Amino acid sequence: MTSGMKWRSIAPAAAAALLVLLFVGRAGRPWVEFGPQQRVITTNPKMGVHTRLTDEVEPWKIQRTFEMVREMGATWVVEYFLWAAHEPQRGVYDWSHADLVVDHAVNQGLTVIARLGYVPEWARPKDATHLYLDEEGYAAFARFAAAFARHFEGRVHYIIVWNEPNLSQEWGYRRPDPAEYTQLLRAAYAAIKAEAPQIQVLGGALAPTLAPAGSEWAMDDLVYLQGMYDAGAKDAFDILAAHAYGWTFAADAEPGRDSVNWRRVELLREIMVQNGDGDKQVMITEGGWNDHPRWTKAVRPAQRVANSVAAYDMVLGSWPWVDAVCLWAFRYPRPARTYQDYYTFVDGDFRPKPIYEALQRYAAGQDWRGDQ
Repeated sequence: MTSGMKWRSIAPAAAAALLVLLFVGRAGRPWVEFGPQQRVITTNPKMGVHTRLTDEVEPWKIQRTFEMVREMGATWVVEYFLWAAHEPQRGVYDWSHADLVVDHAVNQGLTVIARLGYVPEWARPKDATHLYLDEEGYAAFARFAAAFARHFEGRVHYIIVWNEPNLSQEWGYRRPDPAEYTQLLRAAYAAIKAEAPQIQVLGGALAPTLAPAGSEWAMDDLVYLQGMYDAGAKDAFDILAAHAYGWTFAADAEPGRDSVNWRRVELLREIMVQNGDGDKQVMITEGGWNDHPRWTKAVRPAQRVANSVAAYDMVLGSWPWVDAVCLWAFRYPRPARTYQDYYTFVDGDFRPKPIYEALQRYAAGQDWRGDQ
């Protein structure tokens, strides 16, 4: 995904608001009962979504989000946990919001894939962005990742180290460098495994992009992955995290090095095999289609539904090397009022969109087309 698509990162103002709510506003929150343990009933156990609860602070909305994910028939969720929110001061941890999110997800029978990132002020230069982390800060991030693993051992079984480091914007506006990311990945991997050896560490999470060689803004994801292997990343992750966006292409469109579509992930898989890593699995931790009526990279709502069903089916029936696929993004706490809203499955008031209802029928083994 190109750097212009990086609306998915939390804006600094939103992060500041979350921190205020975390540390000041707890007393006013209504308590929400967890209720009995739930389980997901689905015909596709690889089906998942990327939720977006980073700055959702009302417990009932967190609970309702995961209830609706379960009721749709998805078993996996990716969620973003902000380093800045959970370690606001060096060595001082606050897991209150993260506990709320993880416990509600687990209570609904969902498996959480935790994405870690977002640098606190104390760990970066004053004039740097919240995604800037230089080599001097890798050890601090690794300690945070280890603390996260220790705290959530038994509740979280998968951790993603960073997000789309092949984009300059996601790498603190530095030139993307797979060797540098591999250093960060190796540090985090060792720290996590020292605390909780059974947790599976996901590396990569690369943005699909056709950036030209030498670009200071992005690096082709296929080139970047090979660069990771060249830098020694093979022993620093258990599962490859992949992003698979279809744009205007059908789910079954042929992959190619000069095309970004859903099946481009097959080319990532080929690179893994070529580097002797064919025994590892892949998890698609972002992906899908957008149905904005005027965006040039969007499709019509019916096409989005058909492509999404085909993608979930492809993973279940034809890609045994993929353990889970989590499409972006289930719901936003508040509307973005841009094309971003057209990735969601339900609106801010939890009203289901046609894609939610179709996928619910699909997961139940019914005709996903409904009355069409």
